[in-house]
Amino acid sequence: MVDPSSYRPKPGEIPDTPGVYRFRDEHRRVIYVGKAKSLRQRLANYFQDVAGMHPRTRSMVTTAASVEWTVVSTEVEALQLEYSWIKEYDPRFNVKYRDDKSYPYLAVTMNEEYPRVQVMRGHKKKGVRYFGPYGHAWAIRDTVDLLLRVFPVRTCSAGVFKNAARTGRPCLLGYIGKCSAPCVDRVSAEEHRELADEFCDFMTGRTNTYIRRLEKQMGEAAEEMEYERAARLRDDIGALKKAMEKSAVVLADATDADLIAVAEDELEAAVQIFHVRGGRVRGQRGWVTDKVEEITTGALVEHALQQLYGEETGDAVPKEVLVPALPDPVEPVQEWLTGRRGSIVSLRVPQRGDKKALMETVQRNAQQALVLHKTKRASDLTTRSRALEEIADALDLDSAPLRIECYDISHLQGDDVVASMVVFEDGLARKSEYRRFQIKGFAGQDDVRSMHEVITRRFRRYLAEKEKTGEWTDGEGADTPEDDTPEINSHGEIVGTGPTEDDGRPRKFAYPPQLVVVDGGAPQVVAARRALDELGIDDIAVCGLAKRLEEVWLPGDDDPVILPRTSEGLYLLQRVRDEAHRFAITYQRAKRAKRFRSSPLDDVPGLGDTRKQALLKHFGSLKKLRSATIDQICEVPGIGRKTAETIAAALAQAAPAAPAVNTATGEIMEEEPGTEAGSEPGTMGSSGEPVTMGAPDERRGQET
Repeated sequence: MVDPSSYRPKPGEIPDTPGVYRFRDEHRRVIYVGKAKSLRQRLANYFQDVAGMHPRTRSMVTTAASVEWTVVSTEVEALQLEYSWIKEYDPRFNVKYRDDKSYPYLAVTMNEEYPRVQVMRGHKKKGVRYFGPYGHAWAIRDTVDLLLRVFPVRTCSAGVFKNAARTGRPCLLGYIGKCSAPCVDRVSAEEHRELADEFCDFMTGRTNTYIRRLEKQMGEAAEEMEYERAARLRDDIGALKKAMEKSAVVLADATDADLIAVAEDELEAAVQIFHVRGGRVRGQRGWVTDKVEEITTGALVEHALQQLYGEETGDAVPKEVLVPALPDPVEPVQEWLTGRRGSIVSLRVPQRGDKKALMETVQRNAQQALVLHKTKRASDLTTRSRALEEIADALDLDSAPLRIECYDISHLQGDDVVASMVVFEDGLARKSEYRRFQIKGFAGQDDVRSMHEVITRRFRRYLAEKEKTGEWTDGEGADTPEDDTPEINSHGEIVGTGPTEDDGRPRKFAYPPQLVVVDGGAPQVVAARRALDELGIDDIAVCGLAKRLEEVWLPGDDDPVILPRTSEGLYLLQRVRDEAHRFAITYQRAKRAKRFRSSPLDDVPGLGDTRKQALLKHFGSLKKLRSATIDQICEVPGIGRKTAETIAAALAQAAPAAPAVNTATGEIMEEEPGTEAGSEPGTMGSSGEPVTMGAPDERRGQET
């Protein structure tokens, strides 16, 4: 490990101008390339105390052995030089997007005497027009097959073309009318090139012109009673429309735009791009990258733009590029894109309308791509085995932890405090063994105390199971198993929590893990370890994974364990922690929703949903029902006198809901008719309209 101070430039050596810098290791290999508006200010950030740096930045500066820089005139030049050096040196600490496959393009070789339509992959060639990329080569062939009826452009290879010219006989496509057969001089080179130009115009979105022209020709042929030609034109129109249907209109006004969305977590990011031409989605592609440097969403977008347009010019760069977040600063990137296209390019975040709706679709695709990537990675047996071994080495365990349990606490401002337990065996989730807990020992918000309670309850059940089966024979008795909250199996069904008897089914808490992971830092880890020690359990390892820097904390250690960013062990721990968080949040939200839907009428024996709704519909609100007499309640169909008396007694015992208040005027508002019985009272906005609680995602900052 190198001390950054050993190669720090002397004061005054670094210029205060735009430029690009390179960090090199001891073997003179470039390991990181960056650009800056001010080289002096940017490089100064790398020579601070390494203890305060982000782990990824700290790893880079301690791997490097020297730094050098190149001064440029503008930030746009810095952007161009940074892209060139990243392509040239392939630095290990830079973000590099990688395709999971080589995307095929529909290419028209306009650089040949007789242009050819074909599927192409790999690097783009000068003089060739490209359309796409497409997800599958067969999608290109289906489109081309439809369009060759109208634009019979050559599709054969050079060898087939020369052989047909030598023999004087065209290929099969020439005989069936799907090639104009320039090989045997049925059309001249100029006429064939016009067909290729029209084919390209149609692919760029100028579709209505050709359809209207064919419809006019069809009408003229019908008037002249040339019905065979009219039928052929009719079929041509149908073929064009069918080709257009393969890509539905998503944006009005024949918009040309690229939409870029990013889905990311702490370690990886997935990028999805939709290419829209003439208002239609003409292509789609995606990348996945490891986040090898501390980076924002805007910086990820900037790197994606470099990857996407670094070698493109002209119309290949669209007039409009829509992104989820703008690079900082945005002006150099926009100027660079404008230079690549040769005209103004708009780079912005869509705020409303069709473009925002389409961006949401692209975002969903990016999220699914990231999940799919993680699923493929997790399903690899070799990868899982390596992850478990790395965890064992990092935590100094005797063997790989084949069963890992992770715990998380969730609440909303101290209300509805719950906990989750998820189980991973051999690196895979065992959803049938997930468990959830209500915090019963105290009220309020205290994550550390909650973690201690949950660990105690779970392993008290484990000891009880051992005692029941005769495996645990110490003289000290175990606590009686508790009735915890109903759990959910892998099919989403509620299952019981009691231990299994002699029916052959596995007992819920009978199997101990080799490793307990808690969501949190040192305090939560200490609480979990203390709970196990109090129960006399000393053969189960404990660690915590803190969200902020993905640090692994061990009991009794003052400093965390930092796993390498590329570690499969860290990736597995992160998946386990995220799954526990998801399971806890889901349970907490369900409890909160159930509490909001509760009503004093729920306590009336024999009163079902139908008669509850009839009561509220008859009286209009719970407030009016509470003030009604028994005779008035009896007027509701299906409500007898005895039931009415029970209802009146239940409402009299229940405390009335607090009145809603207009926060702007302080005025007490009357209850809205039809207010749900027992719903939590809300405040009123400045307009007097009720203000409801935000959805969970809107209150994410207050929900843990």
